[in-house]
Amino acid sequence: MPLRREPTERQKRLGTELRRMRDTAGLKAREAGELLGVSSVQISQIEIALAGVSEARLRRLAGHYMCTDEDLIDALVRLATDRTRGWWEEYRWLLPAPFLDLAELEHHATFLREVGFLFVPGPLQTEDYARAVFSYRVPELPPKELELRVQHRMRRKECLRETPYEAIVHEAALRIMVSDRAASRAQLDHLLHLADADNITVRVIPLDLEGFAGAASAMVYAGGTVPRLDTVARDAPHGTAFIDSEDQLSAFRTLFRKVEDASLDPDQSRDFIHRLTRER
Repeated sequence: MPLRREPTERQKRLGTELRRMRDTAGLKAREAGELLGVSSVQISQIEIALAGVSEARLRRLAGHYMCTDEDLIDALVRLATDRTRGWWEEYRWLLPAPFLDLAELEHHATFLREVGFLFVPGPLQTEDYARAVFSYRVPELPPKELELRVQHRMRRKECLRETPYEAIVHEAALRIMVSDRAASRAQLDHLLHLADADNITVRVIPLDLEGFAGAASAMVYAGGTVPRLDTVARDAPHGTAFIDSEDQLSAFRTLFRKVEDASLDPDQSRDFIHRLTRER
């Protein structure tokens, strides 16, 4: 089969986990290839996601690597054999790949936790709010691409249908009027509407909270089918960075708990947003 042109983050994650298994087993790519009856080049292509791997070969590799975590192996098999072509594929080659990778990550997540300090989290944004955010970009986006980005962001709301979703939003993000006053009021009303859903929790961190130094903790934390396959997505200068090492995931779990502890509870947060709407 031809090599992939542009592996997705999901495909890369599978290769990364297989490489980690091999490293834990203390085997070189050549040795792994000999055990499987393929070349070291083919092992490398699988590990950097240029090539896929069948269920049978994946289970043989896991056996050779002495991996006994059956839940992890089954989860990796699902990664390897999943042929889902979600709505985000409509934007392939039209928008930057990280846009699609983030939508795919949200689609497959078992839960989502998001922290926003300067902007309302993407899946919670109204169309006018999202358009104002993208319109401020420098250099300016061509009108067609701007509308594609807004459309894509609105479709990301599909992750809110059933997936448990918790958003922690700083008061600064709620007060900054990225568009006009009417659009800002509509955004606050939209947050209140979403917060009524059983699977969605919205918490607010007030500006006057003392002892809070967690403003660098913005993130999207996506739960995997097993904890080892959790992923954090963060904005970076070059685009979205996807983080999956266990040490970093552990640190972000701790960060989220600290930010959550600093936030108002859901009822207090709802009352807080209500008060802001009256100011608009």
